[in-house]
This record gives sequence, C-alpha cells and structure tokens, in this order.
Amino acid sequence: MDIAAAQDLFDAEPGWLNTASFGLPPRPAWDALQEALEVWRRGTNGSECWYDATRRAREGFARLVGAPVADVAIGSTTSGLIAPVAAALPAGSRVVVPDVEFTSNLFPWMVHADRGVEVVTVPVEELVQSVDRRTTVVAFSAVQSATGQVADFDRLVEVGRDAGALVVVDASQAAGWLPRAWTRADVVVASAYKWLMAPRGAAFGYFAPAVRERLRPIQAGWFAGEDVGASFYGPPLRLARDARRLDISPAWFSYVGAAPALDLLLDLGVDRVHTHDVALANRFREGLGLPAGDSAIVSVDLPGAEERLAAAGIRAGLRNGQVRVSFHLYSTVDDVDRAVEALRPSASASRRGEVTDAS
Repeated sequence: MDIAAAQDLFDAEPGWLNTASFGLPPRPAWDALQEALEVWRRGTNGSECWYDATRRAREGFARLVGAPVADVAIGSTTSGLIAPVAAALPAGSRVVVPDVEFTSNLFPWMVHADRGVEVVTVPVEELVQSVDRRTTVVAFSAVQSATGQVADFDRLVEVGRDAGALVVVDASQAAGWLPRAWTRADVVVASAYKWLMAPRGAAFGYFAPAVRERLRPIQAGWFAGEDVGASFYGPPLRLARDARRLDISPAWFSYVGAAPALDLLLDLGVDRVHTHDVALANRFREGLGLPAGDSAIVSVDLPGAEERLAAAGIRAGLRNGQVRVSFHLYSTVDDVDRAVEALRPSASASRRGEVTDAS
C-alpha cells in the first residue's frame, strides 16, 4: 500500500494538524469499533473477539518496535507503564530527565522522593553530558511533546550503557512515524492515541527481559495471569512469566480500534510514513522561512498564530504559549499550504528573528 491509498481510508476534515494531541482513525479501525459497540449494545456476542483484538494489537506493536511479543505489556497510560519501573528503583537512585519532559515520564519518578530518589532535570541539549556513573535511570521522550525536538536516541542509549544506567523512553510522540532501533533501550512505552491512531485508553510497553526480572508487577490482576482463563479466583499467585505479568485488564474498545490502525502502519512501513510526515513538516517550515528539520512536529511563536489558523479552519495545538502543528498520514499538501497562507502575513517577521523555532 502507498500513502495515497492509505489516505483514502480516512475521513478527516481538511485542516487537522494536531496529531500530537490525538490521531484520527483509519476507517477499518472506526468500523471495527462501531461493530464492537453494536455487539455491546445488543449483547449479540461474548467478549472473546475483543480479547482477540487485544492480542492482535500487542503483536502489532511488537512488530512496530522490532520486539518479541513476549516482551510487550499492555496498559492504558504511559505513566501507568512506567510506574513499576520507578517503584523498583533502589532508595537513593538518581534519575536524569529533560526539563521540558511531559509529566507522564516525570511524575512517576518524582513521587518516590520520600525514598530518596533524586530527579535531576536538565535542558535537552545537556542531557547526554548529564548522564554519568551516579545516574540510575536516564528517561526521555524520543520526540518532545512541546517542541517536536527529536532526541539523539542512539547517543543517549550509548551513554546510558556506559554509565550502567537504565534507558527509559517515552515514544508516545514518535512510535508510528519515527524509525528507531527501539529495543536498544531498556524500556519503551507509548500511548497509542496519537501517532498510532488508536482510541484513547490503549498503551504499550516494551520491557527488556533483564529489566523485567527486577520489576514488581504492582498492578497485577487476573489479566496478568499465566493462564488468563484460569486466573479469575483464589490463590496461589500465578502470573505470566513474560511481559504479560505487567498487563492490566484491557480497555476493550480501545484495543479493538488499535489493532486495525497498527495493521495499516505495518502495511505502509514506518520509513514511508516518516518520509511523508517530515516532508509536510518541512514544507510548512519552508513556507515560514525556517530551515528544514527532522520532526513531524513544528512549534512556532508568531503573533496571533492561533487565531489566524483557527480562522482558516486549521486545528492545531498550543503548548507553552507556542502554536504546535503536527503532520501524519491523513495530512495533505493542501493542509500545509492553508496553514502557511494563514500565517504568511507574519512570515516576514520570521526573517527578522521574531519567530521562535522550537522544533
């Protein structure tokens, strides 16, 4: 399948440039969700098909990040998947995190301050040199939510390894469009409602086996059992031996929508999605007189930008006082050009240095 054929599977209204807030579903995902809701409404079937969708979604994410399916856990939020890692840290651990990090990859570490866990926040540009032998964990977003800045993933993995630190990555703003050798990290988590185009309530985590053995499954329930169907009642504790021991009971309908969306991304290939998304972002940047970048997210500070875009029917985000536009499969050249045209009265200001390029 090519990008043009994939775009035919979406019903997006022109002007949606806000995937960094939430992605739009391809029609197979939407249709599967409507069918599941109808089953729920009428009680015409059991829940087995919804669990099958959960299995397919787990397998799809595993393929997307290049991991064995046994190393993938499911959850509902990024912070929920990080929480067992934070809870397993020894007292007095030191966690190094970017100072602009989205709090789902910050608060789970900070709540352990009473155990002496120290969280050190540094500018993104200083992250590499801030990791040393005192560091227990280096935690960062592969792509920053506020700015779209792409982390130096490989270098951070290397310095983490050299320091003997765990490398924990939030891929919520990256998985689905940014190709990386994800399993080089120790833990990679992603909420699926953005670039993976799933309903909110699905999240995935890759946990390297050596790390997993150190974690207490603090959210353990029946779905984390070795044999889920035999884990409904009573002792003994009988958890799965692989990453499923970190599962929580799935929000059914979220995974019903996630499975077909992941199928589409896998059919296309992340490399192809990356080329499409970044090309549109760079077309937008060029239209505003900005240099080319490497991200599908662009954050700019232009006077009245939010109002100008809204008047042109462009839906974008606002983060830290800056307008954030983001481009994905369903985004088109026309979307980009409309956004540029809306902002063009201010474009000359960008050449006078009045645009803050945060991406």
